[in-house]
Amino acid sequence: MFSPSRFIPTCLATLVTLFAATQALADEVQVAVAANFTAPIQAIAADFKKDTGHTLVAAYGATGQFYTQIKNGAPFEVFLSADDTTPQKLESEGDTVKGSRFTYAVGTLALWSAKDGYVDTQGAVLAKNQYQHLSIANPKAAPYGLAATQVLAKLGLAEQVKGKLVEGQNITQAYQFVSTGNAELGFVALSQIYKDGKVSSGSAWIVPGQMHDPIKQDAVILNKGKDNPAAKALVDYLKGPKAAAIIKSYGYQL
Repeated sequence: MFSPSRFIPTCLATLVTLFAATQALADEVQVAVAANFTAPIQAIAADFKKDTGHTLVAAYGATGQFYTQIKNGAPFEVFLSADDTTPQKLESEGDTVKGSRFTYAVGTLALWSAKDGYVDTQGAVLAKNQYQHLSIANPKAAPYGLAATQVLAKLGLAEQVKGKLVEGQNITQAYQFVSTGNAELGFVALSQIYKDGKVSSGSAWIVPGQMHDPIKQDAVILNKGKDNPAAKALVDYLKGPKAAAIIKSYGYQL
């Protein structure tokens, strides 16, 4: 005979078991993300959670600062760097899961102004020297800042602009100096001003890649993520077609 009093507890027990199983499969992964990759990883995180059940918890900053934090025991499990040398260094120092490092994107540098028509498509505005402030990221901590100094040197403008440089701690701050009008123009990551094949605001010169060292951006699983299935799942997801489409839409090469 059917007994509701027995059926309900049995259903509840089954639901609790299923919920516990789901929770066991869905983990969080703590990710250190280079500031230039903020917008793409936010878009990827939503799809990643929907497709895998895992939650990506991101911190954003300069690659050099993340290196110091990782060496000092920060709880990051995956590192999305703005270069390839920092992950290589961590790998050589035994701080990463062997075989997990790969290049997830190749970055593009842009000279940008929030003003329409201010920056020409060849970057000649730099040599005209009619601006007061030029924003760049700290070249010692941020690969995009280093690339900016290489471009200035190649153009023979390093000394000319020296007194006009405004340094951000990372590429996000360099972008903010320009977007708020504190600098008339600045070197930023193309991904910060680009979406779906075009510059989304202001005016920009997309710097040819041969004018600076390649900005190869590597990802790696850190030792703290060794036993976290979400860390492995994220690295695999970044190699997949959905993530690739998002990455390319922000102006990166693969």
